[in-house]
Amino acid sequence: MQGDPITGAVVIGRNEGARLIRCLDSVCGQVAHVVYVDSGSSDGSVDAARARGVHVVELDLDTPFTAARARNAGLAALPDLAAVEYVQFIDGDCELQQGWIETALAFLKDTSDAAVAFGRRRERFPEASVYNRLCDWEWDTPIGESVACGGDALMRVEALQQVDGYNPHLIAGEEPDLCVRLHGKGWRIWRLDHEMTLHDAAMTRFSQWWNRTRRAGHAFAEGAALHGAGPTRHWVRETRKAVIWGLILPLVLLLAAVIGNPWVLLGFAAYPAQFMRLALREGGDRQAWERAFFLVLGKFPEALGVLQYWRGRLSGQRGGLIEYK
Repeated sequence: MQGDPITGAVVIGRNEGARLIRCLDSVCGQVAHVVYVDSGSSDGSVDAARARGVHVVELDLDTPFTAARARNAGLAALPDLAAVEYVQFIDGDCELQQGWIETALAFLKDTSDAAVAFGRRRERFPEASVYNRLCDWEWDTPIGESVACGGDALMRVEALQQVDGYNPHLIAGEEPDLCVRLHGKGWRIWRLDHEMTLHDAAMTRFSQWWNRTRRAGHAFAEGAALHGAGPTRHWVRETRKAVIWGLILPLVLLLAAVIGNPWVLLGFAAYPAQFMRLALREGGDRQAWERAFFLVLGKFPEALGVLQYWRGRLSGQRGGLIEYK
């Protein structure tokens, strides 16, 4: 291993195959300590990691897997944790870009109240499908201070320990949840103008996009339930929009159609009107129309995710992972 001795990395994955090998090879040359946390792989991922001298944690199969649980386990397993001040979290389907660690580390050292630094995550094959392109667009977030980060980020260990790390019970939305709690302790989150990771979404089917978007709806609902009453109103707006556009409005229009209300056609026009508004807001080019279409359509799986969360909460049964690949 190379890199500053106060830096470590936690890689998480499950059956990532060649993507994991590429990820580990990119990380091992940039930080001093690397832990790979495996969530029940059957493709030789554990052996591949050990062959590269990486410390491996295999999660207990009897406890439900979550990315949050894996990241906590990886942090706890970092060699010489007492001396590690910064940790790069990265998903096993990503490749760390050269120069990112040095840039982010310098920023965190110079910015004493910053807990998290993250950069540009790009999709490796955006031309492979519209779903990959949507991911790449989603990750192109504004430069500067941010409300939340994603799964790839360099974090200050001290800050993580103050908030007891990730919430291991969340099946999605664990990073924004962490950031809400970090903000509550006075820490700040920053998006830097630097390339950070290449991600391989490998989404080529509509069903994959649908499940990923449904997972987002679940995250919105749970995040709002946990932190929506706070000053940030965390994900209350996103949850409300999913329920209105993906559930309430369709039910109202269906009822109006059943009873023969002549104004029902005007109600259905709300969807194309919203589609046009979003497309023009995004610039009106081909990709803007593409994004607008899926933003409007996405409210339906998001609403299903919201319903899934509340059904599980009211029944006392926690839902399992919502996987898309």
